[in-house]
Amino acid sequence: MTGGAAIERTPTGISGFDEVAIGGLPAGRSTLVTGTTGSGKTLFALEFLARGVMRFGEPGVFVAFDETPDGIRRNAGSLGFDIARWETDGKWMFVDASEDTGEETLSIGTYDLGALMARVDRAVREIGAKRLSLDSLGAFFIRFRDRELIRHELHRLARVLESLDVTSVLTTERDEEYGHVSRHGVEEFVLDNVVILRNVLRNERRRRTMEVAKFRGTTHRTGEWLFTIDPKDGLVIIPLAFLAPGVRASQERVSTGNLELDAMVGGGIFRDAVALLTGPLGAGKTLSALQFADAAFRAGERCLFHVFDETREQLSRNAAGWGLDLDVMETSGLLRVTAAYPEVASVEDHFLRVSRDITDFAPTRLVIDGLSALERRATPRTLLDFVIALGGLARQHEITTLFTSAPIGVGTPMFTAPITEIASLTDVTILLHYIEGAAAVQRAITVLQTRGSAHDHTIRQVSIDGAGMHIGGPCPGVFRVLAETAVLPSGQRWPVDPDRGTAEERTDHPDET
Repeated sequence: MTGGAAIERTPTGISGFDEVAIGGLPAGRSTLVTGTTGSGKTLFALEFLARGVMRFGEPGVFVAFDETPDGIRRNAGSLGFDIARWETDGKWMFVDASEDTGEETLSIGTYDLGALMARVDRAVREIGAKRLSLDSLGAFFIRFRDRELIRHELHRLARVLESLDVTSVLTTERDEEYGHVSRHGVEEFVLDNVVILRNVLRNERRRRTMEVAKFRGTTHRTGEWLFTIDPKDGLVIIPLAFLAPGVRASQERVSTGNLELDAMVGGGIFRDAVALLTGPLGAGKTLSALQFADAAFRAGERCLFHVFDETREQLSRNAAGWGLDLDVMETSGLLRVTAAYPEVASVEDHFLRVSRDITDFAPTRLVIDGLSALERRATPRTLLDFVIALGGLARQHEITTLFTSAPIGVGTPMFTAPITEIASLTDVTILLHYIEGAAAVQRAITVLQTRGSAHDHTIRQVSIDGAGMHIGGPCPGVFRVLAETAVLPSGQRWPVDPDRGTAEERTDHPDET
């Protein structure tokens, strides 16, 4: 965050942006919104005006260089913006400059800015506009051949807009995601405020981010913020939930669904806790998640269950193998299951879906099963943003949350750098892992952290049968527990539980997937 004196703000109404901008755009000033093709510049300019009309009753003027008013009206309609009606009501007015972009104008090499600004002045005064968007400066600048002339005319434009007492958004193009802020290299120096939209392609994965590069003389949050373009809500800045933490910390504890695990974490986890359960394939992560959901059902609480690495039918079949009937739980209205493979949407869009389900279903528990599967669609940084945003949202509503994840990164140790970062954001971290002995591989469990509570540090044996997961006694002589597979001293085997037998002898349990 940068320092500065308080300056009046104009809220944009764009989801999540005003939290990053600490209230909105500086009022009465011009803000440059820059980005490459397809980064969302025109949508930002459009939404700034549309949200102003819809939420704040502020009329706006749209100066269109790149598209015709008819094209903008059609595109805006897909987001539910009825521009034609607002025009009739005197809330919106176009200044159509697209008609001036013909070859004849370009060949002259000069442009009458005064005539354009006279039209803008009339439009602002006619409807009493408080907001103005100009899309885009790139189309405006092609009329000028000289860089110094561009700088001069931009200064002139900024002064005119300031004299109109409107808060304005001016879009411009840039040629690369990182490097020069604008194509001509003068816009960001002339205007007081700069917002950068990025749409980075890296390792075949897209990542959209927004950055407030500068608000001259006032405060803003720094860094890049993940965003998405949603067909329903338009631009959505993702970490919005993280910006408004809850006002209190819950002292109430709830069950994990496994009494033995409850004892290990100090008597259950806190109501507003975010827990991470990590482990290799088949270790018992999904089973633990299902038992967590079953605990909510038995307590008469709602649980929202999002799974990313199997279908709803597969999850239901596996649950039935452990005596859990998901159909009964869903019919009761206490469980909602959503199964979607990561490839069907971006990670940002998956977040929006979970967020909307939270608003619609109002759960007291949330399961994200298969967080690591999202790695197929996102970078580790994007996954971290997903956890930050969702964890913040869950804490606000005191939703007990469980993330399950395999190690992120192929061929890496159990606790990779991304998992370590994610674990640092959670309140409870539980590790399921395998113990490699002389003649068998056994499951084990360890509680690595429970914030605000004592917990059992013992590495304990785990067995799975038709009744679910059972946690037994300590694993004697185990070392290298944080490696991908822990190891027993040479020749040593776990003692046999006389009531349960060894894993090789038990054949009555389904495989955990």
